This record gives sequence, structure tokens and C-alpha cells, in this order.
Amino acid sequence: MTDISKDKSKQLFEKSKKYFPGGVNSPVRAFRSVGGNPLFIKKGDGPYIWDEDGNKFIDFCCSWGPLILGHNNSTVRESVTKALHNGSSFGAPTSLENDLAEIILSRIPFIDKLRFVSSGTEAVMSAIRLARGCTKKNKVLKFEGCYHGHVDSMLVKAGSGLVTFGESSSAGVPDSFANETIVLPLNNSELLYETLKQHQEQLACVIIEPIPANNGLLLQDLSFLKSLRKWCSELNILLIFDEVISGFRVSFGGAAEYYQIEPDIVTYGKIIGGGLPVGAYAAKNEIMSHVSPEGPVYQAGTLSGNPVAMAAGIAQLSKCAEEGFYEDQQHRTLEFISSINSFCESKDYPIKIVSIGSIFWFSFAGNKSIKSADQINPEMNHFNRLYHLLLNKGIYIGPSGYEVGFVSFAHEVSVLKMASKLFCEAIEQTFTNS
Repeated sequence: MTDISKDKSKQLFEKSKKYFPGGVNSPVRAFRSVGGNPLFIKKGDGPYIWDEDGNKFIDFCCSWGPLILGHNNSTVRESVTKALHNGSSFGAPTSLENDLAEIILSRIPFIDKLRFVSSGTEAVMSAIRLARGCTKKNKVLKFEGCYHGHVDSMLVKAGSGLVTFGESSSAGVPDSFANETIVLPLNNSELLYETLKQHQEQLACVIIEPIPANNGLLLQDLSFLKSLRKWCSELNILLIFDEVISGFRVSFGGAAEYYQIEPDIVTYGKIIGGGLPVGAYAAKNEIMSHVSPEGPVYQAGTLSGNPVAMAAGIAQLSKCAEEGFYEDQQHRTLEFISSINSFCESKDYPIKIVSIGSIFWFSFAGNKSIKSADQINPEMNHFNRLYHLLLNKGIYIGPSGYEVGFVSFAHEVSVLKMASKLFCEAIEQTFTNS
């Protein structure tokens, strides 16, 4: 198959490199993982996007997950337009904040109050500060393979040995910050308990993606998550669920509802704003009462609760709250990936698509269950070849083998059947010509 035209995208990328580090405003967009130049997207509608060269793609990136209703959803668009007629920002309370909060809080029983912010990173940063303010303790425990945004204390990787204080994984993060973070491997219950017991007097909180989806889709044993909840309660350590990806995606109440495990604090991302810049953190009254101006934990934001973003969120989450929404999402996703997996099994290709809810990921380890990031082949040769074959066939996914894909409400059965056919063709070419 002839490569698609990328002339305009290439020209725009050359120009953007004069303005932005690496030519982009977020690193993964630079296509460094897969090679080549990034596509510059011109528009999106339903399950499709078009680039500046006029190429049309079935999009499974969905702006990295928030567009659960698809691109340019008419209800969201009309809600945003109506809000814009009244102004774009006030830096003051609006009734729309109350309306969106009521939709969320009335359907998620383990939280009483929330605070809107502008991003998932800001939500995590604020949640960690809140945990420290509540407990009067400083240390945080995180897990290797979970990503929590570019918060200084979270940009930490494991040092040598199993139980370690973290080492910075980014320039600009002082050692003193990293030293307040303990990093453990996922899915090791015995090591987890030993560490929690040893450091219980210093640990303010444990933070985890209950559905780790930033370094592959590393689905954990339910027993591991339940043990984590039990031990945090017993040892007086707060448990934070980072649901920036999984929240409102696998169910309305996220992984907490899906697994029936209640965290002490939960963070959410842009899915609550219909793709606009929104995040939130939430907890019971006892914890949220520590947040300023009610309590001593300071956190503020001029654009927090932005009326346009609130309007988009009201429209999107009202649809998500409809009966059967998530069951339908999961059913279509399962049918889609099952057809591809059956094809790969019949050809004995070492690939399996793993999924939960409407999230999926390419695992190039056959039927082996991958539960930690260090089990992933870092070379990603097969994925990188597959990625460009998919682009040429009109399929767009995130440009990294570590990133997950998303199915939206706009991906109707007919679209998914066509996509499945194209996936199978690309997979066959990947392995027959490699």
C-alpha cells in the first residue's frame, strides 16, 4: 500500500520546531517512539479525524480518552456554544459548577465533595497535598508503571532493589522531592504489606492507578487491590485512586465502582469536561474539609470551574449517566477486539489485545498476562511497524506502544467491523513482512 500524503503535516512540523521544544506541546505527540513526523489534525467528527493533508482516519485515541462520546458531539457542542454566549471565563462562581457537581456526587456514593481544577496533573498534585495536610505525614508510596502526571514527587522511578526511595525520572526534580516517594512494583502483595508496615508512621498516602493505563494496560489482580485497601485502612494511610483515565470510562464511578473498592481520595481528568481542560479531586467531607478556605490546605485556580468546560461536562456526563451506557460500550469493545484476537490466534501471531470497559491495548506477548511495566519488550519493533501500516489504512491510535486505545459512543458496530478488518490486514502485514 502506498504511504498516505503527509506533506502539509511535515511542513507544519518543520515550522512548529521553531516555536516549541521538539516541535510539540506534549512529548508523545512528536512521534519519537514510532518514527516519522506527527500528523497535524484539522478536524474531528464522530469516530473520525482528518489531518491537514485531508487524510481521514477512524480514531481510537479520542484525545487520549476524554472524548467518550466521540468528536464534535452535537449535544456537547450546543452546550458549549450556549455557555460561550454568556462569556468564556469569570473567575467567580457559576451555577454550572453546581450542576456538574450534582451530576457527579449524586451518582458516586463514596465522595461527598469535590474541587474542580484544570487538569489531571493538577488534581493529583492537589490530592497529594491534601493527604499530607490531613495526616501530618510527608511520604508517598507509588507503583512502578503508574503515571500520575508531571508532579515533581510523582516523576520518580524505582532505584536499585525492590523496596527503594525513588530516583528522579526527570531533570529539574530535586533529590529531596524524590526522597519523599517510595516506589514498589505492582502486584506484589507481600512486599507491599512489608513496606506499608515499615513506613506507616511516615506515609501520608498510597497512590495508584487502579487500572494502570499509561505504561500498557497492566490489569491487576483484584486481590492485590483489595489487600491494598484493607492494609491502608488498618495502618491509617490514605489511599488515592488516580482515575484520570479510568474515571467515567469503565463505569460512571470509574474503577472504584467497577471493582467495588472505595478510595479515600480520588482524582479525575478531562473526561468530566467533554475534552475541555478540566480535572477534579474528591473525598468524604471529613477529608475535603481540610481544603481552603474551609481548612488549612491551600489550593486555588483562576480557571477552576470554567463555565464553558462545566457546560461541556454537564452534556457529556448526562449522556454517560443514562442506563446501559457502559454496558453498551463494553459490549461493542469486546466484540471488536475478540474478532481481532481470534484472527491472531488462528495465525499464531504473538499478539493479544487486552481490554477493560472501552479501553484496549496491544500486548505483544501472546497470551501472557502482563501486570508490570518491566515485562513489556521496550523495543516495540512490531508495534512501530504496525502503527504506520494502520495509518496508511486509515486507523489512528496513540503514537506509542505503551499507550492504550479507546472506543467511543460514536464507534458504531459498522465502524468497528470495518476497523477490525483493517487491523487484521495490518497485523498480517506486520508479521509476514517483518
